[in-house]
Amino acid sequence: MAIRHCVTLALAACFASNADGQGIPTPPLTDSAIPNSMRALAAYVAREFRTDNRDSLLDVTFRLALVRGDYAGAAAALRDLRAARLARSPNPQTRALNIQFEILAVAKAHQSTRGGAFADAFASTFDSVVASLDDRTAALALNAMSVAPGAYRFALQQAISRLADKTQLPLADAIRLLRAYQISTSYEELVPLARDRIIADDQRRYVIERDIRVAVGEGATNCVIVMRPRNAPRLPALLEYTIYADTATTLRESRRGASNGYVAVTAFTRGKLCSDGQPVPYRHDGADAAAVIDWISKQTWSDGRVGMYSGSYEGFTQWAALKHTPPALKTILSAATNAPGLDTPPEGNIVWNFIYPWPFYAANNKTLDNVTYGDGRRWNRLNRQWYTSGRAYRDLDKIDGTPNPIFDEWISHDSYDEFWQALIPYRDEFARVKIPVLQTAGYYYGGPGADLYYFRELEKYNPTAEHYLVVGPWDHLPAQRGVIDALGDTASVLFGLALDPVARISLVSELRYQWFDYVFKGKPKPALLRDKVNYQLVGANTWKHAPSIAAMSNRSVRLYLNSERTNGRYRLTDARPSNATEIPLRVDLSDRADIDRVIPGGLLVDRAIDTVNAVTFASEPFPSATEIAGLFSGHLELVTNKKDFDFFVQPYELTATGEYRQLPPYQWRASFVSDLTTRRLLAPGEKQSIDFQSIRLAAHQMRPGSRLVIVLGVIKNPGQQINYGSGKRVIDETIADAGPPLEIRWLPGSYFSFPVADPTRATPQRKRR
Repeated sequence: MAIRHCVTLALAACFASNADGQGIPTPPLTDSAIPNSMRALAAYVAREFRTDNRDSLLDVTFRLALVRGDYAGAAAALRDLRAARLARSPNPQTRALNIQFEILAVAKAHQSTRGGAFADAFASTFDSVVASLDDRTAALALNAMSVAPGAYRFALQQAISRLADKTQLPLADAIRLLRAYQISTSYEELVPLARDRIIADDQRRYVIERDIRVAVGEGATNCVIVMRPRNAPRLPALLEYTIYADTATTLRESRRGASNGYVAVTAFTRGKLCSDGQPVPYRHDGADAAAVIDWISKQTWSDGRVGMYSGSYEGFTQWAALKHTPPALKTILSAATNAPGLDTPPEGNIVWNFIYPWPFYAANNKTLDNVTYGDGRRWNRLNRQWYTSGRAYRDLDKIDGTPNPIFDEWISHDSYDEFWQALIPYRDEFARVKIPVLQTAGYYYGGPGADLYYFRELEKYNPTAEHYLVVGPWDHLPAQRGVIDALGDTASVLFGLALDPVARISLVSELRYQWFDYVFKGKPKPALLRDKVNYQLVGANTWKHAPSIAAMSNRSVRLYLNSERTNGRYRLTDARPSNATEIPLRVDLSDRADIDRVIPGGLLVDRAIDTVNAVTFASEPFPSATEIAGLFSGHLELVTNKKDFDFFVQPYELTATGEYRQLPPYQWRASFVSDLTTRRLLAPGEKQSIDFQSIRLAAHQMRPGSRLVIVLGVIKNPGQQINYGSGKRVIDETIADAGPPLEIRWLPGSYFSFPVADPTRATPQRKRR
């Protein structure tokens, strides 16, 4: 009897007759069949699931009970699970975990025994449970109940779509499907009922003031929201200064700040929410943030001290405020921070196309233009049309058909000129930064290029500054918050990379408020900050600590480009080859036949890599585990037929089993490598050299038997600006400027240098099991 022909009411029997120990027959997953399918599947899994891990057993048990409608059983399992976890970790995160599901289960159980409307049972249960919680625990619980159901509805749809062609489900996949179903259906039911109860609880605990217009100069205002504990004395304030006018997110962040004993202040850039005018990213934020900080310090609820926090754009606003040295600003915590002109919209003076829609998103209205920004088809079409047409980069908005004056202004400043320098501290202005600074960053995708800029400039101009960096195997968002979400779920894999257990942390719960308590309340410094540079060594499951980036290593490995080839790759050798010849690279910048090519690889851990428009090199196998820690560099000797080109360097660890593991990459415009403020064109046909150092930190343990593979190539794709090498401004070049193909001859004497740490060099922290 095939499962697809089972009668819905007999699904449980169907599972029993079909399961063969290898998997569970996939149940019907059409919309109308899902509820019955999930109940029957939950009943089957409840009988079959076994584990010696009590936490896992109780977690699965409560979810299966909710799906089956056994609400008393779900509530009992949840209570037992919380008790077991609290015995090990008695903290607000543990107390708050899964409270929303416990409220739902208890309310359902009460309704089934007492009757009446479920809304009334939910309200009564919610009020009883939440009123008993301390502020910090309540904030976590309420934030979890404030997440829109759509996110979990989408996750369920994705889980179902992955099973479309499967006839058998392994037990683990069935549990994952049931979990997604339980969360989605629970949130569809509880979130609408929780909204009014959350508002009432906030009013009981906090004073919330909205739509405060703060004068910031030039006749302009910023719109400000304040949330503070009721009946509290004067307190330090934590300011998030942002262009992202998302009031739901603001409320969740403010609740966290107020629950930790601070006044939470959110200020929005000019033109947002209740302020007048048109939003303009970056330009006014430093002076305006300084004015808001001064305003905060004079309020009756303020003790005169302000800290700033958050990341990405909000990280920029912190450094922008520091340029104006407001006296009341006593510390910043910036995370995965951007630096306009340095990594946004260009990196290495090469503009990223994905920045093009962002001005519409941030500046089209007084909130956020999610519809325009989320129109992926439009932006993919724009990239394709621009690339295939060969038109100038400054024509992007003409091709799109909608003016984009903010983006056009940005790309017209195609060096790090006074326009960009005016936005954040520049050179010796860093010497005026006298307050404690904490930065968090990730190794991958969107970090930590700008973070390293700020860190190194402050280290250079104010070497005695109290300044800390925490960096781990995260990308842009996890580098701001960590890898634990609102439900308490911990991500264990990032784009194919299995995260070491010690890196699976919440930067909000485990660092943010400990930092502010250290600065403002005299509490101990966060344990993770054992030195200025605190980094997770990928692959070693340990945190390490060093007084500087340079001190992360104590020697370097120099690898020369060698024209000898093995297995289709050029060699990297530790001695300059005596008989080496030049290594040619030829790229036809006018070719568009690659528009539809399937790009291999792309994950942090993958079985394939992209080597188009590049040459690839491989070292000999490393005889033992080797720790690469710091910033790699290169000395490239070359002859080219063009006045300029854009290049990238992508290192990998190639394991003995054939896995490619990414190390942070480097990209730059050749004419700006020596100085981002001044373009120095190349001399075609003449020998010249390029010396560079990466802007992204690496801390990666190479396995014994692995090789270091480096892809050295030229940037030509639909998602980035194309440098045709004519010597004209790159935004003005068209495909007509391509001329003959770009030819580069990499010469003997070229090498890459990687920083290596001996095992005893930096202080390790005990591994977390």
